[in-house]
Amino acid sequence: MTVAGNGPPPSPRKRRRNADTHAGAAVTVPAEPAESGPPLPYEETYRTQTRVWYRTWRESPQAAAFEATDWQRLHMLAPLVDAYWGEPRKDLFAEIRLNESLLGATHVDRLRARITIERPGAAQAQAPATGAGVSDLTARRRRLADGA
Repeated sequence: MTVAGNGPPPSPRKRRRNADTHAGAAVTVPAEPAESGPPLPYEETYRTQTRVWYRTWRESPQAAAFEATDWQRLHMLAPLVDAYWGEPRKDLFAEIRLNESLLGATHVDRLRARITIERPGAAQAQAPATGAGVSDLTARRRRLADGA
């Protein structure tokens, strides 16, 4: 009698060889917040928090890749977000979280959806920063290297 999970270990020579079926499906969006997409319908009827939530989505980098159906999903989600701000409930939050996840709300969601945010000057950001009162010796080292 065998128990599930027991048995011979997998062969070390076997490996997955199937190709990534979504390799060409990656999307790169610019990091600059650019208001895109339609305004929130009946915006004046929603709470301030809901309007801020929708504006955050409109100005998010991933919104540059949104299609009409993505905006429609946000419009359908707005009443749930508004209701959540009125009376926070676990079921409302779960539905909001699920839908936002599908739109790429968090870093992990964007990784899963293969959404890359292109940050301008990323190479500059990786240069070591000098603190207050600390001199940058790069130029001096170059002069010494050139003179020697």
